[in-house]
Amino acid sequence: MGRAVMRLILSILILMPMLASAAGQWNLSDVCPAGFRPEQGRCYLQSLYGDYASLQDSGVGGLKTGLPPLREGFTPQQIDLGRLMFFDPLLSGDGTLACSSCHQPSKGFADGRGYSVGINGQLAHRSAPSLWNVGFLKRLFWDARASSLEEQMEGPLYSPIEMGNSREQLLRSLQENAHYPNLFKQAFGDPDISLDRIYTAITAFEASLVSLNSRYDLYANGVHEVLNQDEIEGMNVFRSFVARCAECHTPPAFTNQQIAVIGAPEPEGRPLDSGVQGVSGDASQRGGFKVPTLRNIELSAPYMHSGRFETLREAAAFYTGGRGHAVPPGEKLSLHWHVWEPNLTDRELDLLVAFMKTLTDESFMPALPKAVPSGLNPVGVPASTTNNPDSGH
Repeated sequence: MGRAVMRLILSILILMPMLASAAGQWNLSDVCPAGFRPEQGRCYLQSLYGDYASLQDSGVGGLKTGLPPLREGFTPQQIDLGRLMFFDPLLSGDGTLACSSCHQPSKGFADGRGYSVGINGQLAHRSAPSLWNVGFLKRLFWDARASSLEEQMEGPLYSPIEMGNSREQLLRSLQENAHYPNLFKQAFGDPDISLDRIYTAITAFEASLVSLNSRYDLYANGVHEVLNQDEIEGMNVFRSFVARCAECHTPPAFTNQQIAVIGAPEPEGRPLDSGVQGVSGDASQRGGFKVPTLRNIELSAPYMHSGRFETLREAAAFYTGGRGHAVPPGEKLSLHWHVWEPNLTDRELDLLVAFMKTLTDESFMPALPKAVPSGLNPVGVPASTTNNPDSGH
C-alpha cells in the first residue's frame, strides 16, 4: 500500500509543470565541461597527458606516461542532459533515489558507506566506487562484470535492492514528463526518448568526471615544488619494488584495470565475497576484485569492496600484515603475486598516506543542479544549493 501511494504521488509530480522553471523553458548547455575542448560540436579531453606515450606496456607508469582511451566525443547537450538525469530521483522506482544517491559529489562520487543503501532501505552487496575518471575504465563494477558504462548502469537502475525501477516505468516517467521530451530533442535532434538515449546521456555525463589536476599531476608535469619532501618520499615508496603499489595502481590512471585477489578481510560476521568468481566461475578468481583507481581516494572512505577499512592508513597497513594474513580459515585463495610481505615501517606507511592525498583534485567538479526537470528535489546536492532553482545550466 505504501509503495502504491508513492507511485501515485510520483505520477502526479510527473505531470505537474515544474514550478522552478515556470518562468521559462529548460535549456541545455551548449558549452563543453571544464577540461574539454569543442570540436565540430562535440567535446574532447584536453590534457598534458595526451602528449605522452600510451599507457600500454609502460611498466609501473612513469611521470610522463599517457592515459588509457577516454569515452569522449559527446555533445555538450548530451552531457548536460545526463547531468540532470544523474541527480533526478525520477529515475528510481519510487522517486526517492538517483544515481547521485550512491555517487555523491561531496564524497568523491562515492557514498561514504561500506554497503550502499538502496530502495526501501535495503543494503547493496558492496560499496559504491568513485566515479572520478570512470570514463577511462574498460571494466565496471567491483567484479568487472560490465564492459561499458551503458551496460553498467542497467545494474543499479533495475536492481530490486538499488534503484528498483523497470525499463517500462523509466521510459514512461520520462516520456510523460513536461520537460524531458524537449530536453532529449535538444540533445539528440528529436524528442524520442529511448533506453539507448538515456544510457548515452548518463554515460556522457559520467565520462566528463575527469580528475587530472591534482598536486601529483602538477609534479608529474614539471612543477616539482608543489610536493613537500614527505610527499615525494611517499611517492618513492609507492613506486618502489618493495611496496609495489604502482604495479596495480599504475600512474597516471592509478589503476592497471586488472583483477587482483588480495585477501582483504570482510566486515565482522560477513562470509567471504567470492568476487569475480561469482561472474566467471573461475576458482582462481575467488575473492578477486577490479583494482580501483586511487584518484580522489582521500574523499571516498571507507575502503575495499566492503568498506572494511575506515582510513587510508588502515588500508595501507593491510598490505604489510603478511601475505594472506586475513584469509578466512579453510579458504585457499590464489593471491596476487604482488601481495607479499614488504615489512613497511610506520614511517613508510605515513609517507604512503601523505602521497595518496596528493591525488585529490575536484577542480572539474560539475555544476550541481539546483533543480531537476521532474520537479523532485535533486539528490546529493546540499540544501543551500537548491534555494534558487536554475533552468538546467
